[in-house]
Amino acid sequence: MYDVVSIGEMVIDFLPGQEKGSYIRNAGGAPANVAIAAVRNGLKSGIYCKVGADDFGRFLLNTLKEEGVEALCPRMTDKAITTMAFVSLDENGERSFTFSRKPGADMMLESSEISRDLLLDTKLVHGGSFSLSEGNAREATIYTLKTAHGLGKLVSFDINYRNVAWKDDRDRCAREVMGILPYVDLLKVSDEEIDMIGGRTAIPQLMKDKQLTVIVETLGADGAECFFNGGSIRHPGYGVEKDKIADTTGAGDAFWGGFLSRLLILGAAKAEDIGEGYLKDALDYGNISGSLCVRAKGAISSLPNRAEIEAFRKEFGKL
Repeated sequence: MYDVVSIGEMVIDFLPGQEKGSYIRNAGGAPANVAIAAVRNGLKSGIYCKVGADDFGRFLLNTLKEEGVEALCPRMTDKAITTMAFVSLDENGERSFTFSRKPGADMMLESSEISRDLLLDTKLVHGGSFSLSEGNAREATIYTLKTAHGLGKLVSFDINYRNVAWKDDRDRCAREVMGILPYVDLLKVSDEEIDMIGGRTAIPQLMKDKQLTVIVETLGADGAECFFNGGSIRHPGYGVEKDKIADTTGAGDAFWGGFLSRLLILGAAKAEDIGEGYLKDALDYGNISGSLCVRAKGAISSLPNRAEIEAFRKEFGKL
């Protein structure tokens, strides 16, 4: 049985190395990071991905394997083009991304490749917006979310708009996301993207119409707000002094991976299992995970494990 199965695109993140002219390669992308975060929290995790039959594709699959994540569709294909994100720092120390090749093409899955029996033996399925952008990946994502929902599994989705995938068509991204919400129990949205689902004032009606169980709005260093059962739970973040922030990349994924893992560890197996007590605990866990993430450089390398999160909780206590 898998605790968490992620579906979505993969990228390779080229990070500036310690020496001039050197780079550190990390496999990235929200679904991959959530899958790895689950493993680091002691859960069994897998990811649906198919990558190009090149050195970068092999690097992606090997990295996942080394991290303890099983690639459930590991077959390599000439059709899939591995995406690379070249990362540079501007004069303010902010990271900027330049994508090479075709984003979103890595998960060239067919719906027929996704096993219903495997989904039947999975606790939670997680997806991200990139995989809704085009072609077979879009169809496979919709099929997977719909099938998992029909089987009564927990379904998580992360709204993550990137114009490089949606060709600056934010409205189309929003329409595609709204189309899959009837199959989603747990929705993550940042404060920068909440307008894509109508804004904060539209949330109560949206949850009622789409039968969403939880929407979590991540608020950066300020923590997160969870909308649930007609009300909301605001959880403050664990602030990090600006001069101690190494990198914010992956912090949102670290939060969501920790949040989902905690819900499963606490015993949530279906939407009706989720209560306010579980959510408060999971929000706390997720915020600690995100806070720890920004102290380290790189995506995968900065994702904390369960012991690190528990040590932080023990030292600082709940806010």
